[in-house]
Amino acid sequence: MPAPLTLRLADPEDGAAITALLAATYPVLMAAAYDTGILSRALPLMARANPALLASGSVHLAEASDQIIGCGGWTPQRPGTGGVEPGLGHLRHFAVHPASRGCGIGRALFGACRDQARGRGVDAFECYASLAAEPFYRALGFTPLALREIAMGDRIRFPAVWMRCRL
Repeated sequence: MPAPLTLRLADPEDGAAITALLAATYPVLMAAAYDTGILSRALPLMARANPALLASGSVHLAEASDQIIGCGGWTPQRPGTGGVEPGLGHLRHFAVHPASRGCGIGRALFGACRDQARGRGVDAFECYASLAAEPFYRALGFTPLALREIAMGDRIRFPAVWMRCRL
């Protein structure tokens, strides 16, 4: 019988465990969607916990047997620009460990984010989904808006799908 799943809010002390989860997850899940050249440059920037995001009080963790096996958060600020549009939230840093995929953990994390955001007046989410994660977000009710290239530093342009979902 699998260990029971618990959800909780992250705090800054969870940074190392979240970085380990992202480092174990992103390379595996993105390998089929991106070429190794872009992943080798982008993953060191993507697969690490964001201290400001952890301090925001809106990153949720999924744990089983005292291990973090999933994470996902949201902010009112648009990634990259920091702009805020009333009623709009932005999903950030979603990941479920490859060994735990397909068990509803990502959906549970999304539900926790959705409920928290609704309580703060948010009625829609946007995200920049990796090409590999687009089917997950579609299953949650997101609609693709456009293919974008996310600037990471001066030399990396990471293809992603800009998506939106009404809450």
